Amino acid sequence: MTNTATPVQFLLQERFGVGESPVWDAGTQTLYWCDIPAGLIHAIHLATRQRRHWSFGESVASFGLALNGQLVVALQRTVILFDPLSEGRRLVATIALPKPGMRLNDGKVGPDGAFYVGSMDPDGAPAEGALYRVGADGAATELAGGFETSNGLAWTADGTTLFHSDSRGDMFIDRWTFDRRNGTIGNRRRLREHDEANGRADGGAFDIAGTYWSAAPSRRRLNQIHLDGTLTGWVDLPLLRPTMPCFGGPDMRTIFVTSLDSGLAEDGRDGIVMLRSPVPGVPVAIFGSATAAD
Repeated sequence: MTNTATPVQFLLQERFGVGESPVWDAGTQTLYWCDIPAGLIHAIHLATRQRRHWSFGESVASFGLALNGQLVVALQRTVILFDPLSEGRRLVATIALPKPGMRLNDGKVGPDGAFYVGSMDPDGAPAEGALYRVGADGAATELAGGFETSNGLAWTADGTTLFHSDSRGDMFIDRWTFDRRNGTIGNRRRLREHDEANGRADGGAFDIAGTYWSAAPSRRRLNQIHLDGTLTGWVDLPLLRPTMPCFGGPDMRTIFVTSLDSGLAEDGRDGIVMLRSPVPGVPVAIFGSATAAD
């Protein structure tokens, strides 16, 4: 287990309330991310640094790429399709969360083309956060429950293994088998738990070699975790509170990491950073299609 000496540079030094859900669009060479409490989705073209943003009028929990240049977006309690060009919106599903103070959280498009999104329960006692599968037909199915903050969704390159975490409470990472034919999960295995020494597990992403890259905001770093749960290394980050990595760039070997507000009076520890991975990341999938993006 080593501290990986990897050069890290800022893509943006800018403060976001909760910068999250970075998503790489290979077709346009654009990085998207959201600011959850601000209700914004941001975009930056990597080569030109040209930027755009869209406001949704409520929390934007997470999102993914969808067919025809659209985005599938998790708002506070609904999942919608959004067209960045026309700014048109269409309701896909409403998630019936059991408590008034709850909202949706981390979400990604799975290898089967469905959108997987969790919820968070700030009250707990007992925790009623859950993980849901939302199909392109609008059908929403609860897959697992009992979480305080559902987080860390990522699939291996072959689409047969899902990692998922709870970034509050017991602060664990679980490994599930994933059936891409019907979007079911099973054979749950607890990999890591109560790992304060190495930081709570926030958002995550897989590379094609099977390493799970997990943001650790309480330790200011990006952890590298083996399929068996072993911590194999980490990269220290200039961000005070990193939240989630994603792979992108022309060769899919650039890791982008978002962050939440450091709370510092001075700037310099907030924004989005970039680093290079030894191998490419797993390409993201497209909502409504079971074929991964190039």
